[in-house]
Amino acid sequence: YFSQNQIEKIENLGCFPNLWFLCLAGNRIQKVENLQPLRDLRVLDLSHNHIQTLDPEELPRSLRLLDLTGNGCTRERGYRELVVGALPHLLQLDTHPVRGRQEEEEEEEEGGGSSSSEEEDEELLLELSGPFTAGKDFFVDLQRELAGRARRRRREVLQEHRARLEELRERRGLLLPPTPR
Repeated sequence: YFSQNQIEKIENLGCFPNLWFLCLAGNRIQKVENLQPLRDLRVLDLSHNHIQTLDPEELPRSLRLLDLTGNGCTRERGYRELVVGALPHLLQLDTHPVRGRQEEEEEEEEGGGSSSSEEEDEELLLELSGPFTAGKDFFVDLQRELAGRARRRRREVLQEHRARLEELRERRGLLLPPTPR
């Protein structure tokens, strides 16, 4: 079902501190380690590896989605409770929603507790469902989605820039050429 890749150890990721999505599915990883420097990591797919024992202290607290499907550790007694208890922002574990967390996140958003980029990240994360490795088109779809979001952000920034230029022109009576539309 999954082709076996060659990665045996999680290492050398400290140079990517802003990484928020990491897929190491279908490898030969036996231990979750060296992820603490990834303080912005939101999505982690370690499905179909060789992880028999999980130390939740090795997981970044920022995780929203975690997939360990196909690893021996998921069959350990109390596995789900242990992981959910260790990760305060987790919304989905092994393709199943974490009950109650989504409602808490929505309440925080209504209270103005998150920025627009965090809200966009949350929207993207909530749109992702099923195992990340379920189909070959996942990364194509993800790339398409991210490209669409980038285009929308550029459009919004350009509109805001034009509005500010227009405001400056009106406020200061500057003789600026009209902004092209």
